[in-house]
Amino acid sequence: MNAQKLTIDIYSDVMCPWCAIGYGQLNQALGSLEGEIEAEIRWRPFELNPDMPKTGEEQEAHLTRKYGRSAEEGAKVRGQMRSIAESAGVSLTYEGGDEPAPPAMMWNTRDCHKLLGLALEQMGPQVQTKLKLALFEAHFNQRKDLSDHGVLLDIAAGVGVHRGAAKAALEDEELEARVIAEERQAWDLNISGVPAMIINEKFMVPGAQGPETYVNVLRKVAEKSRA
Repeated sequence: MNAQKLTIDIYSDVMCPWCAIGYGQLNQALGSLEGEIEAEIRWRPFELNPDMPKTGEEQEAHLTRKYGRSAEEGAKVRGQMRSIAESAGVSLTYEGGDEPAPPAMMWNTRDCHKLLGLALEQMGPQVQTKLKLALFEAHFNQRKDLSDHGVLLDIAAGVGVHRGAAKAALEDEELEARVIAEERQAWDLNISGVPAMIINEKFMVPGAQGPETYVNVLRKVAEKSRA
């Protein structure tokens, strides 16, 4: 029997650790379904902090302000999150070598989403996923400034996106309008947090889930698709 082909649209933000974790868990599920299900993954925009200034905000201060939790509570949550990430094969740890780690920051990600839109439109979902993973790595493992155009152009070029096309995309108002329209579409779908995965444009799985949950959902959707 040929593998059942499914599409998975993942609404996510580059700043979101649970989005990286959710993708890791989904990838584990797809690995166990190899030969049974093939998935085309497309990343859709969702800005957790669309009003974030270009200067960014220190992560701990941002989370304290947004959720009102103490430093001790924040450390406990981060510890639990790192444990789940490790089990999903995802690293959220700074890997910058012996140099002192720069502060963890939150950045405005509108331009990241514009580049991801460009990658999908011009080069397809596989290159778009490479770019998304490179942006995750730049943010979580290298703590780069993802609002800096020079940084973004280097990341895009590193996964095969033409640097000139990427530069034009960052300045493209029409592309920005499409990003905003897709984000409004997410709200119309009652997506208020990420990750949110929509399978075959019909079935939504909210939040990061364990691999076994994704396996069960994907099999059920595949069965419905065959019917």
